Amino acid sequence: MRPILMKGHERPLTFLKYNRDGDLLFSCAKDHTPTVWFADNGERLGTYRGHNGAVWTCDVSRDSMRLLTGSADQTVKLWNVQTGTQLYTFTFGSPARSVEFAIGDKLAVITTDPFMELTSAIHVKRIAKDPTKQTEESVLVIKGPQGRINRAVWGPLNSTIISAGEDAVIRIWDSETGKLLRESDKESGHKKTITSLTKAADGSHFLSGSLDKSAKLWDTRTLTLIKTYGTERPVNAVTMSPLLDHVVLGGGQDASAVTTTDHRAGKFEAKFYDKILQEEIGGVKGHFGPINALAFNPDGKSFSSGGEDGYVRLHHFDPDYFNIKI
Repeated sequence: MRPILMKGHERPLTFLKYNRDGDLLFSCAKDHTPTVWFADNGERLGTYRGHNGAVWTCDVSRDSMRLLTGSADQTVKLWNVQTGTQLYTFTFGSPARSVEFAIGDKLAVITTDPFMELTSAIHVKRIAKDPTKQTEESVLVIKGPQGRINRAVWGPLNSTIISAGEDAVIRIWDSETGKLLRESDKESGHKKTITSLTKAADGSHFLSGSLDKSAKLWDTRTLTLIKTYGTERPVNAVTMSPLLDHVVLGGGQDASAVTTTDHRAGKFEAKFYDKILQEEIGGVKGHFGPINALAFNPDGKSFSSGGEDGYVRLHHFDPDYFNIKI
């Protein structure tokens, strides 16, 4: 399995996202310009210029027409994927950390960081079909959790919003009223900051990764803990295969400690675990720094990782990957 090395960013990667068809890969980094690549050969297709700070997150609409990016410049921008033109800019009083389109692409959930005297918040915005009719107003704003909210995603049928962040608690909110419905148990839950959260293809369960060196699999409706995957390093990114029962964790020690250790000792590999048996089945090495972003192609036949080293590595699986037996 020879990775395709995609060099387009000058700063560490923060987020990777495939479109629904799996033919485009969007990458966000701290260098202000989200980039789109062909997902089969890793060729750079274009960039989205306009942000004035690190870009933390992005999401692409179901029809691959619109891109939403959230940045440290305190804006979330809506782009035309094809032409790279800015369609609209939502402005906030603090950096935008996470964005996700709802099913149907009529709504988006956006999280903003604590900043000065502002607390972190979850905003729901209406996304107009016609960008000229787009407005700034929020349909719902949820405040409450302490510390930064690193991820907020939609639950089944857009009826709930699932959020997680620095206080290590996963919360499920009612997306109509903003009422808190459930929160993860202190005992079975994460012990440190939750860095990443990814949903299964069918939305029935989701995976969270944390700096407490573990990833956990949860039931989306009941917030019951299903599985825990332990590793020996902080987890910065998680993803799961839509095809096989595989979970992938990426991480490494903090960027500040990287220069003092050998690149093998830093444990910068993407680790594959069996989703059911919780056993490690393999690793993919290559990055010269912690892995900050992971994404699986929706067809399950390739995955990509983005690192602190500024590279995106695109891996197409060999045929024998699909017959791994434990």
